[in-house]
Amino acid sequence: MSLLEIPFGIPDLHQGQPLRPCRCSRHFSILRRKDFFYFLRRIITLSNLKQGSGDNPHHIVEKTVSGDPEGDQIVFRVWAPHAVQVALVGSFCDWENGIPMQRAGESGLYVLALPQERVPDGALYKYRILGRDGNFHMKADPYGQSMEAPPGTATVFARRKAYPWNDRGWLAQRRRHAASGRRYPINIYEIHLGSWMRRPDGSHLGYRELADQLAPYLKQMGYTHVELMPVMEHPFDGSWGYQICGYYAPTARYGSPDDFRAFVDILHGAGIGVLLDWVPAHFPKDAHGLYRFDGEPTYEYAEPTRQENRGWGTCCFDVGRPEVVSFLLSNAYYWVEEFHVDGLRVDAVASMLYLDYDRAPGEWKPNRFGDHGNLEAIAFFQHLNRDLHADHPDVLTVAEESTAWPHITDFYENGLGFSYKWNMGWMNDTLRYAGTDPLFRKHLHGMLAHTFDYAFTEQYILPISHDEVVHGKKSFLDRMPGEYAQKFAGARVFAAFMMTHPGAKLWFMGCEIGQFAEWDEKKSVEWFLLDYPAHAALQHYFAALQNFYLEHPALWDEDPADPSASFAWLDVSNAAESIFVFRRISREGKELVAVLNFTPVPRPGHTVPVPYAGQWREVFNSDETAYGGSGMTNPEPLTAPRDPAGEALSSALTMDIPPMGCVLLAPVRVSRKLPDKARPPRRRAACPDTLTVGGIPATKRKGG
Repeated sequence: MSLLEIPFGIPDLHQGQPLRPCRCSRHFSILRRKDFFYFLRRIITLSNLKQGSGDNPHHIVEKTVSGDPEGDQIVFRVWAPHAVQVALVGSFCDWENGIPMQRAGESGLYVLALPQERVPDGALYKYRILGRDGNFHMKADPYGQSMEAPPGTATVFARRKAYPWNDRGWLAQRRRHAASGRRYPINIYEIHLGSWMRRPDGSHLGYRELADQLAPYLKQMGYTHVELMPVMEHPFDGSWGYQICGYYAPTARYGSPDDFRAFVDILHGAGIGVLLDWVPAHFPKDAHGLYRFDGEPTYEYAEPTRQENRGWGTCCFDVGRPEVVSFLLSNAYYWVEEFHVDGLRVDAVASMLYLDYDRAPGEWKPNRFGDHGNLEAIAFFQHLNRDLHADHPDVLTVAEESTAWPHITDFYENGLGFSYKWNMGWMNDTLRYAGTDPLFRKHLHGMLAHTFDYAFTEQYILPISHDEVVHGKKSFLDRMPGEYAQKFAGARVFAAFMMTHPGAKLWFMGCEIGQFAEWDEKKSVEWFLLDYPAHAALQHYFAALQNFYLEHPALWDEDPADPSASFAWLDVSNAAESIFVFRRISREGKELVAVLNFTPVPRPGHTVPVPYAGQWREVFNSDETAYGGSGMTNPEPLTAPRDPAGEALSSALTMDIPPMGCVLLAPVRVSRKLPDKARPPRRRAACPDTLTVGGIPATKRKGG
């Protein structure tokens, strides 16, 4: 398929072009469109022109390597406000001295125009910057859209071509979802592209190969979205992508920018949304990156008390500087508009919100109110979410925020306006509970129950992320106490608790197959484990449970006006037996009752409260033999008689509760509803007969 080449074209700053608003920063930008000319209007940088004077003290200047609209020039621009000299160096010119660039007034921009034929596709380049300290700094282009694969550090010049997207149907569905008030389930699969799957020789799969394997697997397993740990170019594999040097460049480890577009396109074609980890909090000190870009603090804070994140050995973005804010906001828009991603998970939000984050007393200065809140970061997040959601209401923003900062997911009382927040409290409480010997769980009963007390204070995602399966914390399966079989039972009941708990869901790769080893970014997920019946049964269980979640609105269709109405306790006081019983209700009245036993003791003939009298049917049981369980099920309908007082909304039934298991009940005939018609027969959760990953079938097995 031939691609239509659309050259970049950026008008000269002094051609007197009219100003027009740029939505990303609410300032103004010089823009011009001609026929096939398309400019990434948000790949911009702010120049501080006559600060504090006039109606427009800041001027957004378009920034990128570009071709003239008529196709006769390539224009290079770089922002280096403290530089004495700047030169372009590269494979098409002298790497040592390069070609001098001209400073554009007091803007801090340096500009150079070259004939098109002078710069071939694939050419490597950097900026050679002489600082006021007398030292030269060789820097990659901060706005470069393609970079060398590590250990190379140069920017790669590539003329823009139109990518033939095939996801119009997906984008239309995404808009419908947004208009529906999020009446759809969210179940996210978090992955690291370099270690989800590798070739037999240990080398990386490319973006397109990964998509071809990943798309059907996610669909079969019941995931709605994939979340990618950072794909922006980064020099050090061990950073997992979180120490970025190329904010506008998909990492070349797995292919070209168009290969990454194809990755997103393929996932969208399978009905899977794509979320990206995005890191506006900090950047590394690599010599070719943003650190002291022109010999002095430029993108980072100049103030020593705010300049570094000491725990990570990185620099903090100066989000009080308009140029830096524009760089970051433009970057957010870039991934959404150029790569059609469906959302951004914003990393390390807490590190930006608190002036005293990871700092001892005396190592930080309070804000003007005498508090520890970073007012500039608050304004930045509000700006990001207001603008991005106004322009793209169907795109999600997710905060990884580890404290109790209020109103993360709304704008009430200076809230930040994110779509979702990771529920770190839920994660810590549940993992502590799950890691406790069942004999002692009765002492932590209130801890697990407490997770429901704050379940509706924000729009939450419940995460079991990469951070919980590394650094000696053990894998998800190995966190479960007990011998081999009990670990799998513990994993099943934990997963059931998570999928029935209010909130969207996120699982890290490998949890679904019961990987025993901690995650290692240098290795693939241990897919060979699927040759063992217990691991194959656990994968089958995850597929069944997650597809059940998708099919039952009672587990996710909450009323935005009153989300707490979707949940009600039926029994929260049985600490002695570590049993929980609760009710989930959709806004249209569809409901399920969840019965969870967190001990390895079976409870035959147990009395369980239900909302009202009538017949109930077991619709899901984590203890089925196909999932590796003992097979304690309730195959026949269960009857809850009307209580002696004749009150239909207060009754109980007798059932068998499996050991370390979860049973989900749905009403068949209920006394309170007239006419008294039978519900459809029991429907097991949809799950394919054969699950495949990487072309390897994982056939359903009976028993453990």
